[in-house]
Amino acid sequence: MGATDQGVAGAPFVCGLVLAAGGSRRLGQPKQLLAYGEGTLLDHVLGTARACSFDQSLCVLGGGAKGVREEVDLGGFEVVVNEAFGAGCSSSIAAALAAVDPRAEVLVLMLGDQPGVRAASVAALLAGKGEAPMAVCEYEDGRGHPLAFSRSMFSDLSNLHGDKGVWRLMDQLGDAVATVPVRGPIPLDVDTWEDYEAVLDAYRGAPAR
Repeated sequence: MGATDQGVAGAPFVCGLVLAAGGSRRLGQPKQLLAYGEGTLLDHVLGTARACSFDQSLCVLGGGAKGVREEVDLGGFEVVVNEAFGAGCSSSIAAALAAVDPRAEVLVLMLGDQPGVRAASVAALLAGKGEAPMAVCEYEDGRGHPLAFSRSMFSDLSNLHGDKGVWRLMDQLGDAVATVPVRGPIPLDVDTWEDYEAVLDAYRGAPAR
């Protein structure tokens, strides 16, 4: 899906949103800037998002925003700063919605600390979403990010609270949620130093995205 004024003919206009506003309280330093591959953790996730060729790309910053702007290549992304990042990722989603292009029919949610997600998984998610209001990746060991939402859900997204808001919303939608099979386990995210070591180990044996 290429970035054009109208999107690809017959395809919805898709906005990709990378959440990277966490304060990294358990790590004690910005996890967005941890070394990963040839750059940082966030560099890698943004690279994956670029490979998805979204019609619009947003990145929400909060904790450590100044350092991220200095050290991470944010080219191609519209940056939104969430001053209330301590209230959880729902506050970052709400902050970003104001910047979503009015033409956007689908919002894809990606986590800035989950480098194991592949562009192919995002493509599968979008292909399997159909007309469902929400789609989730069904990995071999459970459901996980990335997630996709139809515009009809944007108002609900803006009213979520805390870090688990999207999962509560998914529970409310029940069978209306499209579950899209994705090979492999749920990609690890980084909250602790043990998590970071685990994603580094996974990276050393991972196929190209």
